Amino acid sequence: MAASLQAAATLMQPTKLGVSGRTGSSQLLLRPSSSHVSRAFGFEPSAARLTCSLQDDLKELAHKCADATKIAGLALATSALVVSGATAEGVPKRLTFDEIQSKTYSEVKGTGTANQCPTIVGGVESFAFKAGKYNLKKLCLEPTSFTVKAEGVSKNAPPEFQKTKLMTRLTYTLDEIEGPFEVASDGSVKFEEKDGIDYAAVTVQLTGGERVPFLFTVKELVATGKPESFSGDFLVPSYRGSSFLDPKGRGGSAGYDNAVALPAGGRGDEEELVKENIKDASSSRGKITLSVTQTKPETGEIIGVFESVQPSDTDLGAKAAKDVKIQGIWYGQLES
Repeated sequence: MAASLQAAATLMQPTKLGVSGRTGSSQLLLRPSSSHVSRAFGFEPSAARLTCSLQDDLKELAHKCADATKIAGLALATSALVVSGATAEGVPKRLTFDEIQSKTYSEVKGTGTANQCPTIVGGVESFAFKAGKYNLKKLCLEPTSFTVKAEGVSKNAPPEFQKTKLMTRLTYTLDEIEGPFEVASDGSVKFEEKDGIDYAAVTVQLTGGERVPFLFTVKELVATGKPESFSGDFLVPSYRGSSFLDPKGRGGSAGYDNAVALPAGGRGDEEELVKENIKDASSSRGKITLSVTQTKPETGEIIGVFESVQPSDTDLGAKAAKDVKIQGIWYGQLES
């Protein structure tokens, strides 16, 4: 480095050139050329221009590579997000009863499996149980669709069952229901519901934004018919009990008789307000039809589909009930 600086300093000194003329000899001072300076630092001018050009090209290429890397990374992240979202929102694989029993709480938590009824692997696509008296246990009813009968969107359209959006969490499946199950000699069946987790509060929302709460249930069900289609009525309790108090403190068995803000003189018992003041917690009736689609006699397992129609919540008699149609699948185990 010192030798290069010394050479540069030497070349930077003015160069003396002799020039002969009529008036005599004289000396002319000239500045060193750029080529001398370039050589003093150890490179040629042409090489310097080539090096600078290559550096510019490399910088441009590096920027292009960086941009390409960013685009590829963004695409990869987007793909991963889409895949993870699809997995999170997807329906989990349906498991058999033994597979569900073999899993721990941590393995089931957050997967959606707890809200699913078991399935059957193998078996026959018919009702393969002999005549006799059985006990139906582990009966599970899993809804797959909720529709509500309401007025159509178009003007003067008749009421029809419309699709809804589920507003509650995945806790609407009925499970551990049991009761006597009888198979007659003519192939007909009869089931009576006796016990189990036989109700679940559900709220759905119509397209227009109206929310419809109801109590999905099969309480006191007595279903008869052929295995391909046996049906019966069941009890639908009030969505709220008689001790429930509305925002104005009114209830069926507790609270005020009418709204406190209403004046005396019978104003609280007017016809348009009587439904709000007099609470009605009476039960109603629904109907369900079940069909057997597959059985496995060696394990006693049986699965099928169902369709239930029941009334919605009436807000303790303050509004008219809507018909709710529930379709889904069911699973059970027959023990002799």
